[in-house]
Amino acid sequence: MRFPPANLQLRRAQLVLMLATLLPTVAMTGIGIILVATGGGSLALVSGVLVLTFCTSGITGYVLGSVFVGKGASLARVQNDFVASVSHELRTPLTSLHLLIESLRDGRLGEAERTEVLGLLARETDRLEQLVGRVLELSRLESGAHVFARAKVDARELVDEAIAAFHAVTLTRPTEITARVEPGLTVIGDRATLVRALVNLLVNSWKYTGDDKRIAIEARSAGRWIELLVRDNGVGIPRAEQPAIYEQFNRGRAALDSGQPGVGLGLAFVRSIVRGHRGKLDFESQPGATLFRIRLRRRRERARAPARTEVTA
Repeated sequence: MRFPPANLQLRRAQLVLMLATLLPTVAMTGIGIILVATGGGSLALVSGVLVLTFCTSGITGYVLGSVFVGKGASLARVQNDFVASVSHELRTPLTSLHLLIESLRDGRLGEAERTEVLGLLARETDRLEQLVGRVLELSRLESGAHVFARAKVDARELVDEAIAAFHAVTLTRPTEITARVEPGLTVIGDRATLVRALVNLLVNSWKYTGDDKRIAIEARSAGRWIELLVRDNGVGIPRAEQPAIYEQFNRGRAALDSGQPGVGLGLAFVRSIVRGHRGKLDFESQPGATLFRIRLRRRRERARAPARTEVTA
């Protein structure tokens, strides 16, 4: 027996809820108003008030039920989109593996060709393993299964570590990073994941800027927050693409046109890491200037208790 998709089931439930609750409630509301407006005795007045009270409760229940059903339908749609995206991304390396195995199975390759094919097999297997690992890690982050460390992190050390990791990733094209860090800034968080979030933002800036790359990272105080800023002079994010930039496997037109490697998980990781630290993430972008801002709660220094002086009588 085949059941309709969860999204369709929830939409049907929403329609049934409307027909079974909202329409009768609206009809009874009209009756209650008539009783209150035309009732000559106290019994009719009390009955009208009771009917209107019941109708108010019914409408409130319908609104709450509709909200919950709508959220369930939205979650089901997101899950379906995620599964479809993962399937699409897995299909490419699996197809490559299948073709390479078929070429080995034919037995018509020379020794040099066999060595080359085996190297390609190893590369595609590593690619598939990395993709699956990143999907599983992102799933743990977004589901709350990942346990974030709660340690004191110095902003200067955080920025320096992120820049060092960025240089390790971009060895093929070294790029100078301008860093500006306000002294004395500390946060409570997970050093490794925060560094990863900054590296993802720096690498994105590196990918989508031209030959004259001007990338900057800054840490500054903003009231009870510490702001970590990453700026670049890249192509910018078109307004039409901005609402979907944090979605998994989403790659914008600039990524597709430039042929830059990646699967569209970097910003999804950044968002999950910031959420795990109960921070805020936003951005501003236009052609030639893009800014990503991570806001983390500032670590509050505890006031030291005054030293007690012993008095000997």
